[in-house]
Amino acid sequence: MNYYLSALKKYAVFSGRSQRAEYWYFALFTNIINIALAVIGPIAGYNPTVLMSLFYLYNLAIMIPGLAVSIRRLHDIGKSGWMLLVPLIPLIGPIWLLVLMATDSNPGDNKYGPNPKEARVA
Repeated sequence: MNYYLSALKKYAVFSGRSQRAEYWYFALFTNIINIALAVIGPIAGYNPTVLMSLFYLYNLAIMIPGLAVSIRRLHDIGKSGWMLLVPLIPLIGPIWLLVLMATDSNPGDNKYGPNPKEARVA
């Protein structure tokens, strides 16, 4: 949960680096909240229009932090944020981005800043 909140606190910070954990926890909690809206909403008797409005409002609110944490994650492995466009390549693009997001950090400093893993240990 701390990683999710950390990503939200860095709302529009596109510079620097993010650990794998920050990116993947952000993705996990975003999906949990979306599933909760989809499952609990109808059980609670919300009107489908209201439920879709909540769903879209939440996803609109986290669009910029999601983009920022994704770019910082790519910076952590030494790639440009433009690599987020890789999924536009048919068939292998989305798989390639998934592999990039799962790749471990570059050790030490790179052109995007110090390694966040090493900063926490010290």
